[in-house]
Amino acid sequence: MCGMPQQPPVRSTPARPARPDASMSLITNVMDHSLDEGYAEAAARRKAVGESGLPKTLRAKLGLAVGLVCAALVVTVGAAQARVEAPVVAKEREELIDRIDQETDAADELEDSVDTLRADVGARQREALRDSGGDRSALVGMLSGAVAVHGPGVRLVVNDAKDASGGGAGDGPRSTSGFSDTGRVRDRDMQRVVNGLWESGAEAVSVNGQRLTALSAIRAAGDAILVDNKPLVPPYTVLAVGDGGELSDRFQNSADGLYLHALQENYGIRTAISVEDDVRLPAAPSVIVRTAQPITEKGTS
Repeated sequence: MCGMPQQPPVRSTPARPARPDASMSLITNVMDHSLDEGYAEAAARRKAVGESGLPKTLRAKLGLAVGLVCAALVVTVGAAQARVEAPVVAKEREELIDRIDQETDAADELEDSVDTLRADVGARQREALRDSGGDRSALVGMLSGAVAVHGPGVRLVVNDAKDASGGGAGDGPRSTSGFSDTGRVRDRDMQRVVNGLWESGAEAVSVNGQRLTALSAIRAAGDAILVDNKPLVPPYTVLAVGDGGELSDRFQNSADGLYLHALQENYGIRTAISVEDDVRLPAAPSVIVRTAQPITEKGTS
């Protein structure tokens, strides 16, 4: 054991570190060879045919020329046809406008005729009431709206809010109405105003010059309010004949007056009421009773 020579210790050689760009070989390959073989072959064929890409054979050139001629012919024919039809379309449009104007004039004439006939019917009704004599007939004519009236009363103006698209606080009388535009005066608002004036002692009422009777209706058509099927626009001026001071106080303290005040406070609807010494209300266009029949002296209709 002592005579054997000692071997020097074996030292391990440290491994060389891998190149830092070894993991980037795939990306480097893609960058260096961006076109695959198929793209390269297609580029070579295109270069062999010619850079312009135009057909080289006579048949191909003739086909291209025929296609261009056909396209130009189609465009030319279309333009010519449009030029020919333009006067016809303009003439038809003028004829249609003329027809609309004629029909509008005819409708205006019919409306004037209806207004004339209604005025004649109203005059005959008022004459019949006068011929019947007595204070009772005059009272009936006033209450039915068949005659024009005037006297002391109130003037109530109701208008949309300045910003009619605003929804207000949302805690007023319309909180469950479903209207998105609560700043507008609705037909039911005018119904409550008119009914409140009647209940407060009004003897005759009109809205924007439309006399109300027992047969009158206040409805809505879209955003418009109809009184006896005639559209009205804001502001809505309500005239009521009666004891002005008492009528104003009773209405403002009534449930309908408080409702109108709530609309003003919550939604900005503008209102103004004033006592007038003399208000004038026109007669209703016509008062036609379709169901009721008069009772004769013998008790039969």
